[in-house]
Amino acid sequence: MTDPHRRHTLKLMLAGAAAPLALKAAAIDNAATRPAWRRGIEQQRQADAGNGTYRNPILAGDHPDPTILKDGRDYYMTFSPFSACPGLLIWHSTDLVNWTPVVPALTKPIGSVWAVDLCKHNGRYFIYLPAAPEGKPWSIYAIWADRIEGPWSEPIDLNIPGCIDPGHVVGEDGKRYLFVNGIRKVRLSDDGLSTDGPLEQAYNAWRYPDDWVVETFAPEGPKLLKHGEWFYLVTAVGGTAGPPTGHMVIAARSKSVHGPWEHCPHNPLVRTKNADEPWWSRGHASLVEGPAGDWWMVYHGYENGFRTLGRQTLLEPIEWTGDGWFRALGGDLSKPLPKPKGGRAGADGMALSGPFSVRKLGMPWSFHDATPTEMQRVRDIAGGGMRLAAQGQSPADSTPLVCTVGDRSYEAELVLELDGKAEGGLLLFYNPKAFVGIGFTPDTMKMFEYAQEHPWIRQAMSTSRVHIRLTNDNHVVTWHYSHDDGRTWVQHPMRMEVSGIHHNVFGGFLALKIGIYSANEGSVVLREFRYRALDASA
Repeated sequence: MTDPHRRHTLKLMLAGAAAPLALKAAAIDNAATRPAWRRGIEQQRQADAGNGTYRNPILAGDHPDPTILKDGRDYYMTFSPFSACPGLLIWHSTDLVNWTPVVPALTKPIGSVWAVDLCKHNGRYFIYLPAAPEGKPWSIYAIWADRIEGPWSEPIDLNIPGCIDPGHVVGEDGKRYLFVNGIRKVRLSDDGLSTDGPLEQAYNAWRYPDDWVVETFAPEGPKLLKHGEWFYLVTAVGGTAGPPTGHMVIAARSKSVHGPWEHCPHNPLVRTKNADEPWWSRGHASLVEGPAGDWWMVYHGYENGFRTLGRQTLLEPIEWTGDGWFRALGGDLSKPLPKPKGGRAGADGMALSGPFSVRKLGMPWSFHDATPTEMQRVRDIAGGGMRLAAQGQSPADSTPLVCTVGDRSYEAELVLELDGKAEGGLLLFYNPKAFVGIGFTPDTMKMFEYAQEHPWIRQAMSTSRVHIRLTNDNHVVTWHYSHDDGRTWVQHPMRMEVSGIHHNVFGGFLALKIGIYSANEGSVVLREFRYRALDASA
């Protein structure tokens, strides 16, 4: 496009900037017949319907590879943080449906962290986590704490190379074991902080029929429990993403952790059978006993039409059958289900709004792909707010702050100030190759789409303090900005459609998150952030 054409296009876009959005993203299901979520903090969707039922997800947004611990009357859960740090945010519940954050257990960057396992042994809490620090191969690490609230230890390398997806179990011999992808196992020392034997094959996973439409075989995510006289091994096969019908839950059992393992005759226990279902790629399950002694399965899945939100946490009832196996009772999870009995409903959710503070990092803000020196970039300032030192030249190399969202439509506002020659702005960020956003320098407003700036739509604009508003309406994104502290707002002339920014396109197993960047020289002062879900009828 020539410069005159660019100028002409910009004039047309500016002329239509105030016009209402004419096209909405197509509805994924029939709004007149589907049940509505109850609304909680900031109108975020809430699983607990308040009438004795719940609707999935129990944790909306990117909460993949759930690992759950029953600790007396309390339940704790955490998820794969991947490259986000502080990460491994632990959540607490007393009824399996309402969840509140406790603490980020991992405050030291250790590379990408996948599919962890949270357990308790002899009064001490452990998280086994696979990670690949920069320049090092994959290995399994351990962190531990005497209280769930921490402090949590530094990561300890167990020197189990090339493994992911640990699952902890105590065998009939009283020894501790980790099962990993493959499905292989290794014995641990009694303190759980080193290995005490070789890595060896443990189970050859059940295979689905060859004509099923899946991503790949990939036996992974082993989770184990002892129930009655049997050890049960719950595993994922079929690939984590790819076709909606790929990921699934299978089981096996043995009277010894050393096998032999017997395939469950009812495999697969959970599977998305067609793309019309509300939840896709369902798998990576754990079993947990409910407050009243009934049993439940926790796993993840993609929401139909909203892969951008990442893999969300789902809860499904199960029952033990007369032959000593179990079966899932929730179906395709399209309808409300009875809540677990006997639990006490507590607070639910986490506010995203509020002033910025270093102590809030990890709840909800984290650095994407943090380096060991990332925390040196932030400090609290007098009068409220947080200073974020500039890094890199654009959002792609700035290591932005990101936070997870769980709603289909929402509005977010950021108040920031530029210090020195810094450039800062608001993003929807997946990874350095997939993001959109709006940015400001002291003399220019910029726009980013397809992970690159559009120089033809730059506008000369003096900025020292700016309010930025992002509206994501079912994947259609609109930007506004204000230079008079929110009294008047100007709509940016460019809108974007972001439904394709997800794992099946860009890889990485991530989600499209709200992001904030600070680049070039100087720093950005982050004063306030506000979030509000919009899709109240969804």
